[in-house]
Amino acid sequence: MSVSDLLPPRWGAGGRLPASLDELHGPEQGIVVLPRHLAWPGLREFDVSDDRVRRSLYGIVLTQGRRNDTARFVNARLLQQDWPVLRQGLDAKVRKVCERRLRLGR
Repeated sequence: MSVSDLLPPRWGAGGRLPASLDELHGPEQGIVVLPRHLAWPGLREFDVSDDRVRRSLYGIVLTQGRRNDTARFVNARLLQQDWPVLRQGLDAKVRKVCERRLRLGR
């Protein structure tokens, strides 16, 4: 575990994102249950096979998650697939850091 895994979200996305897409090992199918520090009770389960639901999950994890959350819950291939739509709903700072750090297309 690195120091950035322990940093709260206010430290910015740069300190909370993995160094590359290679570190993202989230599932390609099934149900993801987010930990309590990322989601409200009752709103913690996300079906990764549903595009809209998955993009919502990824938005939460990218904006609020820690480095290990992103690596655990976000799938690199699906993030690349979803990026053109997902990027539109993200804060500009988070979007720019994701594009730079994870080399996501614009």
